[in-house]
Amino acid sequence: MMRTRTRIPRSVIADVERRVRRLCEDLAAKLQFHGWHHVSFVRDKSVHFAERNGAACDVVEVAALVHDLNYMVRRNSLPTDGAALRRKVLFVSGVAMGDIDRIEQIVLEAEMRTRHRDISLEAQALSDADTLFKALPVTPVVLAHRYLQENGITLRELAHKIVGEQVGKADDGYYFYDREAALMYSKWAEANLSLWKCIVESLDDPCVEELLTAVGPDARVT
Repeated sequence: MMRTRTRIPRSVIADVERRVRRLCEDLAAKLQFHGWHHVSFVRDKSVHFAERNGAACDVVEVAALVHDLNYMVRRNSLPTDGAALRRKVLFVSGVAMGDIDRIEQIVLEAEMRTRHRDISLEAQALSDADTLFKALPVTPVVLAHRYLQENGITLRELAHKIVGEQVGKADDGYYFYDREAALMYSKWAEANLSLWKCIVESLDDPCVEELLTAVGPDARVT
């Protein structure tokens, strides 16, 4: 059965982008990890994956633009915490109510913590883009400390979060939904997850904990 859909006008998408970018810029000091650099990367890659898998590219693009607004509402939060802000941004930008509901569903479906093998094509495109950002070889080097600072969590908490949420999906074969993405980026993902598993193991060594304590609060373990 074919799905019916309403094309979101480019002018509306541009308005959503303008509003989200302004929020990111206004809260730049707060959004060290989930700022505009993250949003724009995920938006561009989401559209790319949507073009490949046949998803509704306009809906995916808007979902990518608003998918992390929860971090503007509360630190270390869940996508559901951003629902009201997402709906406000989309409504004032002129997105139709049916599309707002659909975008909200896509954002929740694509959440790493709870996503499963059979999510919608739109959620798959968004998930693959967001997952790729996490799997980039530069992310743990350049951005991990920003995640800690933004969310006020410890290195131990982050390491257990990554291993707990991501390893099972990699083991079960749907870390990436797009086959070409899996072929291109699985090596990066495997190296990244292996690194975080090693970090989890290393934090049980008292000497490592002492080292990180000596380094300072940005490297705190507990």
